[in-house]
Amino acid sequence: MTSSTTPKVNPASFARACVEAFVRGEAPPSPPAEPFYERRAACFVSIKRRNGDLRGCIGTLEPTAPSLGDEIIHNAAAAAFRDPRFYPVRPDELPDLTYSVDVLSPHEPATIEQLDPQRYGVIVAAGARRGVLLPDLPTVRTVGEQVAIALQKAGIAPSEPFQLARFTVDRYRESEDVANGCC
Repeated sequence: MTSSTTPKVNPASFARACVEAFVRGEAPPSPPAEPFYERRAACFVSIKRRNGDLRGCIGTLEPTAPSLGDEIIHNAAAAAFRDPRFYPVRPDELPDLTYSVDVLSPHEPATIEQLDPQRYGVIVAAGARRGVLLPDLPTVRTVGEQVAIALQKAGIAPSEPFQLARFTVDRYRESEDVANGCC
């Protein structure tokens, strides 16, 4: 990252402020007025408990909002309230939650040989079904594991034909003490 794209306000802290406002029934804060938040980019917002258990993770593969700041607001709300794997975040949980934001590069077609689960996230697709796995997850060590998990998330059988794409992320965490990654 260059200094022109390095945020002054940590995106994970901004995501926390958004979720806490939503949980209290308030409007979220406005995105920080800095170039990092004004550009368009896709992102994932991950919410974990302090023990490392995933609590919510929602994101976009293409930018859907006018700015990254707005994308973070939207995905923070979705991770807190609309991740189908979890019930909505409650006020009593807020002190126990940690946040991370992954800002995605544009994705590109890839072959199995071009994947590296520490460096690249993966998208698998077959028709309208799609599965995504972010890179550098502590429990995913091999390309085979990465693709298998993404296929399972998409509901695609390993024997079906599917397309692969890869992407990189810039990951922002509130604390380095929190386990890496999400989803």
